[in-house]
Amino acid sequence: MSELPKCPSCSSSYTYEDGDNYVCPECAHEWPVVAAEEAVAARVVRDAFGTELKDGDSVTVIKDLKVKGASAPVKVGTKVKNIRIVDGDHDIDCRIDGFGAMGLKSEFVKKA
Repeated sequence: MSELPKCPSCSSSYTYEDGDNYVCPECAHEWPVVAAEEAVAARVVRDAFGTELKDGDSVTVIKDLKVKGASAPVKVGTKVKNIRIVDGDHDIDCRIDGFGAMGLKSEFVKKA
């Protein structure tokens, strides 16, 4: 079963397919299936300097980042290898030595 996209108008996850359109039952917004597929394919994640990031890239942290529940921040210059691009408020899933798995925002990294 394929996962249907969220409504671009209200972000509802209860969308359904009706012929050649997706429909949101909460706000009654309709949009074509073809446009939704192109939007997913066109998603590009860029670092703080505008360089395109892809799965498997290595990046460097450009700002001290406080980590909730940790006693120390992730320091500037920390290298992160083998990133994964994901959807959500944090664009990057990765594993940082000493901290474990976490999500990062692309605006706080640069491609190494």
